[in-house]
Amino acid sequence: MEANGTRGLLLEEPLIFEKSSPGRIGIGPAHSDVPETSPAQAIPGRFLRSDLDGFPDLAEIDTVRHYTRLSQWNFGVDSGFYPLGSCTMKYNPKINEAACRLPGFSHIHPYQPEELTQGALELMHSLETYLSEITGMEAITLQPSAGAHGELCGLLMMAAYFKSKGKPRTKIIIPDTAHGTNPASSHLAGFKVVPVKSEGKGVLSVEAVAAVMDEETAGLMLTNPNTLGLFERNIKAIAEVVHSKGGFVYCDGANMNALMGLTSLGELGVDVVQLNLHKTFSTPHGGGGPGSGPVGVGKALEPFLPVPRIKKEGGKYSLDSGRPNTIGRMKSFYGNFSIMVRAYAYIRRMGGEGLKRASIAAILNANYIKERLKGAYHLAFDEPCMHECVFSDRMQLGSGVSTMDIAKRLIDYGYHPPTVYFPLVVPGAIMVEPTETESIETLDKFIDVMKAIAEEAKANPELLKSAPTRTKTARVDETRAAREPVLRWKK
Repeated sequence: MEANGTRGLLLEEPLIFEKSSPGRIGIGPAHSDVPETSPAQAIPGRFLRSDLDGFPDLAEIDTVRHYTRLSQWNFGVDSGFYPLGSCTMKYNPKINEAACRLPGFSHIHPYQPEELTQGALELMHSLETYLSEITGMEAITLQPSAGAHGELCGLLMMAAYFKSKGKPRTKIIIPDTAHGTNPASSHLAGFKVVPVKSEGKGVLSVEAVAAVMDEETAGLMLTNPNTLGLFERNIKAIAEVVHSKGGFVYCDGANMNALMGLTSLGELGVDVVQLNLHKTFSTPHGGGGPGSGPVGVGKALEPFLPVPRIKKEGGKYSLDSGRPNTIGRMKSFYGNFSIMVRAYAYIRRMGGEGLKRASIAAILNANYIKERLKGAYHLAFDEPCMHECVFSDRMQLGSGVSTMDIAKRLIDYGYHPPTVYFPLVVPGAIMVEPTETESIETLDKFIDVMKAIAEEAKANPELLKSAPTRTKTARVDETRAAREPVLRWKK
């Protein structure tokens, strides 16, 4: 079985503090003409660290080699297939990087006057227009700095709307197939979460929503396509139920890369949606940002959008903060501008027809994997899927092999594991999302490896239970690693 780039040198790399040699220096700063003083005299004591025993003494080449080696350990979408369902790293074309680094964009200072930043304002205004057209929403804000930040923005607008009517509402309905951030965002916005179960075929029923929707409920927060990779086919009828009680339909649009050019959320009855630019419009993601999570709204929520808004009058662009019903700022200045440039470049290059083809390819790739692997792994819902498909470890449990073992064995073959144990409605879930950017050769290699692992699970389960075997570190205590991380060097 051909692995995915697993040959080569794997070098041990100690912590940079452990490489220190007393007295070695990397740079020799020029002699200062400022009188020397002790830090304790110049800086308040509360800002001084006393618990760190100095910094490492290293030459420049030691430092360069250390960080270069660490960078080579990194696995990203530029180095291999990344089938991480639900929040996949989509490949970011390098032309987008070149565009956002153009001096006219990258040298802008946020305090520059509007008359000197007309090009940037025009780009943002155009991006809002494109995103409005793609989603079918009335208006867009680009301010939120990530998908979950966009969720909070949308929910705060819903809360502000009901408050402005003198009838605040307290609850949000969230299906069991929603993204995990939805309940957290709802709580943060002050709502109580009302859970609702999907029906037998993995989608939400009209009856289930009607049973819990009332005039205390601000709305429904629906992930569509949901985390099973299924399109919520009852969405129009569900929206009618929610609207009949005066509520809003919030669509978690993180999976919009399966819908572009194929449907309009506005026509489906959606009132507010957030977009994850990294997933749909090929901008970078991971490590905490920078990201971008624009939010689109219908007419009723438009007055509550964050300020400033980008306004065009007489051929000139400006930032408008004079909006009495706004929820205020969601971000300093106007969000992460360089991410907006990347998304704008992607949309302009693809065009409407190109975006539609991207969605079709995302759907085709996910269904190709689903059909070819469903004999080797249990398929939770054997339905036509959208951008991702969800398997489980049910067929391997008899050999004592779990989803985690399968994920760890994938690392030995040079693949980043997919999302595991999510969504929670599928025990032992293995969620695979190939995205539209992967070729059939890449998909075939991944499928062959997954099938080989399924055979290994039958013939030699211990091989999987001891995986990964080709990494510097095998398995760690994942609970302690998440809850008690050691983030600082100690002697």
